[in-house]
Amino acid sequence: MVPNHNVRIEELKEIARKLRIDILKSITEAGSGHPGGSLSAIDILVALYWRVMKHDPERPDWPDRDRFVLSKGHAAPALYAVLAEWGYFPKDWLWTLRKVDSHLQGHPSRKDTPGVEASTGSLGQGFSVAVGMALGLKNHPSKPHVYVMLGDGELDEGQVWEATMAAAHYKLDNLTAILDFNGLQIDGPVVKVMDTSPVEEKFKAFRWEVKLIDGHDFNEILSGFEWAKSVKGKPAMLIAKTIKGKGVSFMENKVEWHGKAPTREQLEQALKELGAM
Repeated sequence: MVPNHNVRIEELKEIARKLRIDILKSITEAGSGHPGGSLSAIDILVALYWRVMKHDPERPDWPDRDRFVLSKGHAAPALYAVLAEWGYFPKDWLWTLRKVDSHLQGHPSRKDTPGVEASTGSLGQGFSVAVGMALGLKNHPSKPHVYVMLGDGELDEGQVWEATMAAAHYKLDNLTAILDFNGLQIDGPVVKVMDTSPVEEKFKAFRWEVKLIDGHDFNEILSGFEWAKSVKGKPAMLIAKTIKGKGVSFMENKVEWHGKAPTREQLEQALKELGAM
């Protein structure tokens, strides 16, 4: 299955709205999880899976497919909502999130979940895996592209910078990284926990091409991915400015929603805001 360039921006917005609902329902049902970073990432994932990546839910192991790695593995509810919508697994699985023996663990597990390319959760490791994938696919006849999403708090990990250096050294122009730059991590604002600024200049110094985008504007997201595919001889980084908890007023830009589930009453309020009630 190839990306469908006929999917209009308004359709992408509607898909993202519905998937925000699925994310919140699944986390509430689980009683735990990470809504803030899942909601900040979902617009980017919708753009990727509906308009950018080559993939086929009927053939999850299709050799010619593009790959996506969620290095910020705690945002798994966003990835699961996307995969379920595409039919990689039954949608009913969403309501088993984080339960014993569920196919949907709290962080992505390649052996348990169709469509998951790498088991992630220990921050920094998914990025390294994606670099290895891109290196292995560099000379593949169909030129699969590897996409990887990191969180801005994840940049605290030294492993991220080792992978960044390796990707540039091997000239991995089949690799696009997306930084979900929402400014908050579990312990507070990123700039207070561990200030990694200036992020753009750092990646440029590591010999990456870098572009800043609005991670909730589908026009900017799609043009960013188009730009990234045009980069030759080096990897590309999209720094996507996002809002943690995007779409739910009482969650937006609130660090406490990094890793806790809504109550049933809070879910009801969120669903009203998202037009589900």
